[in-house]
Amino acid sequence: MQTKRVVITGIGTINPLGNSVKEFFTNLEKGVSGCEPIEEFDTTLFKTKFACRIKDYSPEKFGFDRKEVRKYGKFSQYALIAAKEAIEDSNLDLASMNLSRVGVILGSGIGGIYELNQEIMGYVEGGKTPRYSPFLIPGVITNIAAGNISIKYGLKGPNYVVTSACASSLHAINDAYNMIQLGKADVMITGGTESPISEPGVGGFGSLMALSTRNDDYKTASRPFDKNRDGFVIGEGAGIIILEDYERAVARGAKIYAEITGVGITADAYHITAPQPDGTGASEAMFNAIQEAGLSTKDIDYINVHGTSTTIGDIAELNAIKNVFGEDAYDISISSTKSMTGHLLGAAGAIETIACIFAINRSIIPPTINFSEEDENIDYKLNLTLNKAQHREVNHALNNSFGFGGHNCSIVLSKLK
Repeated sequence: MQTKRVVITGIGTINPLGNSVKEFFTNLEKGVSGCEPIEEFDTTLFKTKFACRIKDYSPEKFGFDRKEVRKYGKFSQYALIAAKEAIEDSNLDLASMNLSRVGVILGSGIGGIYELNQEIMGYVEGGKTPRYSPFLIPGVITNIAAGNISIKYGLKGPNYVVTSACASSLHAINDAYNMIQLGKADVMITGGTESPISEPGVGGFGSLMALSTRNDDYKTASRPFDKNRDGFVIGEGAGIIILEDYERAVARGAKIYAEITGVGITADAYHITAPQPDGTGASEAMFNAIQEAGLSTKDIDYINVHGTSTTIGDIAELNAIKNVFGEDAYDISISSTKSMTGHLLGAAGAIETIACIFAINRSIIPPTINFSEEDENIDYKLNLTLNKAQHREVNHALNNSFGFGGHNCSIVLSKLK
């Protein structure tokens, strides 16, 4: 069976580096930290008091009225904002399209945890009479972000959400890619969204010893590959891309940012939170993605690593890269944009896919910021793009996402030839 080619024709985002793609790209190149003190709740009793937050956010500024604010959780709001930008960027004329051939598949790890916590705390503080909002359940379930986009634009194609922890949005992009490849849709809106900055979000990851506690120097807390890294910085936001059948995109004169040429999906089958130390599962995901793309290890110019700034994870991923690429690993540009955005959990892969699009279209490798001291367990002969962006032509980029439970996904994005 011959499959269709799949290209990216629109992008949209709201994240800690910007409330639009333009802002995101500007700050990505500059190497800006999106980290700041948490304002969503009192952090007095918390070990971690900072996060990578969206700046100057209010739903009203993005056109949501009072009723919509009650109805949409923050993670749904973020998805709708990013989807609007992506659809406008793609120049799709939805009014003239068969909307049964347009779908939405998103990724979200924990959905409306912020709103769920708000409702529970209101009940506890308000006494024994339960006074939950009728919008609670439809507002917090992870699938509702995709549902809300479908409802807003009348899209009747495939519609659901993938939940696989921090691999969620790359898995979602893979599913959307498959829908077009197999001819089950013409256009797919895909990506991920997350709003985890809340007491249970910060407290829960903190109890796992997964979060940085660098409260006295929070701007540099997300420091992948640095000897003094002490955990990731939790972040929020959404990234949305428009996938389209290549022939359809060309016929309508769409601008094409990149083509998805290969995907690899594996499982560690090892531990609920820790990766395999030798990175075997991650290695297989990368190898499978490159093989599906019909490329060799010499063809990959850039890897946007999962790179969360955890002691074990960073080493395991670099081991995996060396396992796959061998000596070719030293010719590749590697960076972790989580050093700037923080870790957006289920939305991370989507944001980092847009960072790969930036690298392909601007010929700029975004930096891994906040590096200051070498770790004896890390090979710094690898080009980790430390502290400063680098100029390089990128024809093929590899994006990695790995999630709790051992979920691994790698995607190859290629410049259109």
